[in-house]
Amino acid sequence: MIRWRGTTYSLHPLLIMLLVLSAITGHLLELITLVIIVAVHEAGHVIAAKCFGWTIIDVKLLPFGGVAETEDGALSPSWQEIIVAAAGPLQNVFMIGLSLLFQYMGWWSEAWSNYFIEANLIIGGFNLLPIPPLDGGRIMQALCAYGLSYHFTLRLGAWVGIVGSSLLGLFALLPLLKHSAINMNLLVLGLFLLWTNIMECRHIPYRFFRFLVHRARRLREWEMRSHIGRPIVASSERGLVDIMQRFRRNSYHMIYVIDEHGRIQRVIPEQQLIDAFFQHWQDDSLSK
Repeated sequence: MIRWRGTTYSLHPLLIMLLVLSAITGHLLELITLVIIVAVHEAGHVIAAKCFGWTIIDVKLLPFGGVAETEDGALSPSWQEIIVAAAGPLQNVFMIGLSLLFQYMGWWSEAWSNYFIEANLIIGGFNLLPIPPLDGGRIMQALCAYGLSYHFTLRLGAWVGIVGSSLLGLFALLPLLKHSAINMNLLVLGLFLLWTNIMECRHIPYRFFRFLVHRARRLREWEMRSHIGRPIVASSERGLVDIMQRFRRNSYHMIYVIDEHGRIQRVIPEQQLIDAFFQHWQDDSLSK
């Protein structure tokens, strides 16, 4: 574990286990190469996040990439999330280009260059699968946030992740139908992603809570852009939580409270709604 500039960098136990197994089986050099590729991949995320002023708390390296815990990810605009997520696979593209250059210059053999390129294609391609917390899953959620509520994108991401990781696990078991050996690496990754997304389902209330707490941080940004509030129309009997679950990540909301005849009774800014909820800690109706 290394701590540098407020960020903790560490190896996931799964990666440590693979390093030990590789040393025993004589494949340590290949795995060290993969670790370097994963580290450069993750460095792309960290550098991009730092450029946007995000706070990176913890970075864990896994066999397929890394997981970075940030304070700002879901609290920032979706376009920043997309750039940060895409920065990792772009590092793999850069390393492929570097490998071709080294081969052309005669510094690397064709066999080693091909291995390096293949490893980058596997790691970069795998990370683009639309399964959170992989890069493709983060990009999917960020894109969905443009048209769906933040709460719904959390649920959607977790369930897509559960289905996708389950399919990975089943795909790893397919060789059994032909009486062949299963793909153990893919099975382990599938099970790890399945467990991660099951835990993500349980953490949705916590993530949504943080989303509400930090909404005020973006008020200044929306004000400077002369952002037009997105309307939410609701009857006075609607609960606060039900309304807040409609909030979108990239929009500021004005809640139009209407009566049974469809006439507007009052207009409530979203921050007033959030403050009322945290003040009383009750899911009151808008009429209160």
